[in-house]
Order: sequence, then C-alpha cells, then structure tokens
Amino acid sequence: MHIMTPRHPAAAIVAAALADAWALVAPVDCAGCGAHDRALCPACATELRVSPCRAVLDIDGDAVPVAAGLAYDGVARRAILGLKAEGRTELARPLAGPLRAAVALVWPSAGGALLVPVPGSRAGAAQRGFTPAALLARRAGLSTVRALRAIDAGPQQKALGLAQRRAGGHPRFVARAGLRGTRVVLIDDVITSGATVRDATRALRAAGAAVVGAAAVAATPRRQGVSSIPWRFLADNHDGLGDKRVAEG
Repeated sequence: MHIMTPRHPAAAIVAAALADAWALVAPVDCAGCGAHDRALCPACATELRVSPCRAVLDIDGDAVPVAAGLAYDGVARRAILGLKAEGRTELARPLAGPLRAAVALVWPSAGGALLVPVPGSRAGAAQRGFTPAALLARRAGLSTVRALRAIDAGPQQKALGLAQRRAGGHPRFVARAGLRGTRVVLIDDVITSGATVRDATRALRAAGAAVVGAAAVAATPRRQGVSSIPWRFLADNHDGLGDKRVAEG
C-alpha cells in the first residue's frame, strides 16, 4: 500500500497513522533502502521525482521519439525490480508519475493515438499474474489497448548481446488485426538498448499501424557502443552519463 504524503500537517499525521496500521496487517520494507513498514519511505520517494529524458531511435530508417521519466538507477531501479521480480504491485503507483511525464513528452496532444503496453513473455505473465507495463499504465490513469501479443520463440533477450538485440531477426511480438491507419504510442517499464521498442514497432507496422513514439518509466543510458541511445535529460539540459548495466528492455 502506498500512501501519498499530504502537504497539510494534520493530514500528514493521519496518513502516517494509516501507513503504520497497514504495516501491522501486511508488513513491508522500503523498496529503496529497506526501512521497515513502508513500501517506499519519504526519503526514497523523493528519488522518484520526475527527471525526464528523451531521445530518438532509428527504426529501419524512421526516427521514432522515445522518452522516460527517470534514469534507471538507484531507487528507481530497485523499485522497478521490486515490482517485476518480487511482485510488489504497490510500487506501481509511485512509478506512475514518471510514466505520465514520459507519455506527455512523446505525445503531448490529447488523444489521437492508441497507448499500447509492451507485453512480457507469456511465462513471465503467468508467473507474476500481471503485465508490468499494463499495470503501470493503469496506475498512471492511462487508457490502453492490448494490441500486441508476445511470441515465445527464439532466444531470450537476456541471453543476447546488445548488438544482437538491436539487430533483431527473431520476431518477439505479433499485433492484432484491425490496426491499419492507427497511430500508436508504446508503453514500457524500462528502455535499455531499444531492442524491445524496435521489435514491437516492427510488429505493429506489419499490421498497418504507425508507431509515433514510445514512453517508459525509466531509461538506461549508455556511453558508447552499437546499442547506445543518446538520451538527453531535460532538467540539466545535457546528455546523460549512462552506465554499463544490462537490463531487459
């Protein structure tokens, strides 16, 4: 259970009391620092304040804008892993704001495009009981359309090098019929090499849709290499420094 901290002092006291009462029913530790009795403590919650970045992916010769609300590091990374690997669905709500900000960056107009969550593998969905991208979109108040289905064939993304991910060659998704002429914004949890966005875009294009952007909660920038994405963080108006970690996406 995630309880937003109100600005009014009396309301803050009530919110803290409710959080303490809930901790007796369902004990949790902070996903960011491990502090007891909070899904996300106030200090770690501040680390999830929106710090948007954007870039452009070259997908088979077309420029597709992509955006994320946070860098995939620190508390953001631990919260997303808690959601995906541990099934801590209460963490979807504090991650919703960064996703909304990313969607606004790639598609600022109201309406006019379908928001399509990127599905995980069928095995992952069966194990978790939910699709991370779809859950995050719901918590963000976004209306989405299930237009993609994962194909469990070919090597898993985690087993591939970054250059192999970027090159593709093994279809991972199939799009539903009836999308011809529609515009689509893809929704995902993390963008790393851009391989997932590329594969999903190719599937949607094969069905006649035009992908006009992709938005994620977080992005993993890279300094160099064939799979580097030149992310630009808007808060400080310079390119992100990146890191060398590999994450699915």
